[in-house]
Amino acid sequence: MQVAIVLYPGFTSLDVIGPYEVLGRLPDTEVVFVTEHPGLITNDLKSVSINAAAKLTDVPAPEVVLIGGGPGQQDQMADGPLHKWLRAADRTSTWTTSVCTGSLILAGAGLLAGRRATTHWGAIDQLAGLGAEPSTQRVVFDGHYATAAGVSAGIDMALTLAGRIAGDEAAQIVQLIVEYAPEPPYQAGSVDTAPESIVAGAIRKLSGRFPS
Repeated sequence: MQVAIVLYPGFTSLDVIGPYEVLGRLPDTEVVFVTEHPGLITNDLKSVSINAAAKLTDVPAPEVVLIGGGPGQQDQMADGPLHKWLRAADRTSTWTTSVCTGSLILAGAGLLAGRRATTHWGAIDQLAGLGAEPSTQRVVFDGHYATAAGVSAGIDMALTLAGRIAGDEAAQIVQLIVEYAPEPPYQAGSVDTAPESIVAGAIRKLSGRFPS
C-alpha cells in the first residue's frame, strides 16, 4: 500500500507526522512525502523541514492520500497543480484523508461537496462555504473520505483508518508501539471543555490564522 502525504510550505508538523508514525508502521506500507516543488519543505514554526523528494506527478495513484493543515493552507486554496492532482488521485484512491485545515483544501478542490467533514475548531465555519457539511466530531468518515479535527486528532484518525485497512489487531499493535494512551494534564483540549478565558486566549493567539 502506498500512502502519499502532501506537504506545502507552512504546514503544521504534527498534522502529518502523527499519521505518518501510525500508517507507516502498517505491514507492506510505503509512505511518500509529495509536494509541488520537491526539496526541503519548512513548517509553520519555521524550525522543522521535511525533505519531500517526490513531485506530485511522481505519485499518480496512491492508495491513501493525506493532507494536513497549517497557516500555509491559505496559499493552497486556489485551483492549480495541487487541486488537479488531488482530484486525479482521488479517482483511484481507497482513502482520501485530511487533518486540521487540510480538509479546507480538499473541499476547495471540490472533493467534499455534500460530504460530512471536520476541521480545526477555528475554521469549522468555512467548510459550509466550500460545499461540505460541517461536523464538530473529532474524526469523521464519509464514503472514502476521512477527516480529522485539529492537529492531534490526526493520530485518532490514522489509528481508526489503520483498523479499517489492516484490521483492529494490527491497529492496536501500532497504538501500543507508539504508546498512544493520552492522559492530558488539563481539560482544555476542546472549546467545549476549556475555560472561557483559555478559549479567549487561544482566539487571540490565532487571530488572522483563520480568515473568514
